[in-house]
Amino acid sequence: MTNDTENRAPSGEAPLSPERRAFVARLSLGLMGLAAALVAVPVVGFIIGPLIRKFPDVWRPVGKAEDFSVGKTVRVSFRDPSPLAWAGVTAETAAWLRRDGSGNFTAFAINCTHLGCPVRWLPDANLFMCPCHGGVYYSDGRVAGGPPPRPLFQYPVRINGGMVEIRTSAVPIG
Repeated sequence: MTNDTENRAPSGEAPLSPERRAFVARLSLGLMGLAAALVAVPVVGFIIGPLIRKFPDVWRPVGKAEDFSVGKTVRVSFRDPSPLAWAGVTAETAAWLRRDGSGNFTAFAINCTHLGCPVRWLPDANLFMCPCHGGVYYSDGRVAGGPPPRPLFQYPVRINGGMVEIRTSAVPIG
């Protein structure tokens, strides 16, 4: 024979029936799933969004044409066309700009085509070098050695009203 107090919940209430327990368990799981979805949707959108979103190509002025010496390769800075509102100084990027003897300009992305590290110009060697993994590029952007799979990305360049402009695109690595 069992005592009636043994079947009662610690608070003195009657125990939950199996149907009510199952309902409460399903309700709890449903609410947890809803909470997980409310958190997961923005996170997945944040991760996948930049892969889907297309950013427009933008012509960025980098200086007056007369300020660039013939045969010299110089680093020019401009604003990345795809910065986030809170990017701050990280929205600034750069390119290597060269003026040839006929007055034409060539602009190379500063990013190595191997893993995107910034390349530097070595005027004495007439080469671009990537300090990360030893990538080397000729002055025309072709791969001279190391792991880069492709030549340096080139930006289109134009002269508009005496200003040199580079048509930028989002993070060119290859």
